[in-house]
Amino acid sequence: MVAYIESRARGQRRLRRVLLGCALLGGLATAGCSISPLSLFTGDEDDVPVTGSIASKQPSPLSRAMTAEDWRRAQAALAVALDPQGNGASAGWDNPETKLKGSIAPVGAPYVKNDEVCRAFLATTVTAAGQEWTQGDACKPSGGDWAVRGAKPWKKPA
Repeated sequence: MVAYIESRARGQRRLRRVLLGCALLGGLATAGCSISPLSLFTGDEDDVPVTGSIASKQPSPLSRAMTAEDWRRAQAALAVALDPQGNGASAGWDNPETKLKGSIAPVGAPYVKNDEVCRAFLATTVTAAGQEWTQGDACKPSGGDWAVRGAKPWKKPA
């Protein structure tokens, strides 16, 4: 089941990349910009630019219910919670506008992978429908920001 969900998520990311690329290429062709359209696809799939006119249906890997602003606030908590120099405590976030809130808790010690500092985490998101749990890991290049590399729903043990 998890493999199916991950496979479907990869397919949805590819479709978003293709649709975004088509829209951007069309816009560049009509605008006469000097930006190379090929440069848009040379980075990691998480680095695909998002414009104001093309909004992602799911701005956060933690919950479908989150808006872009919710995710911005959760990312700040992610940075605090996963900081290898921090105390290892969880960090919370909330958005009074959407009434969503949550927390990020580091799980285990930081580790190095592909010249990046990485750390596993467990996140909770409280929505009107209830509480959602997500487990994953995030990595941070030297001098960069934390980026979620893998996230999937987590069920509390019975």
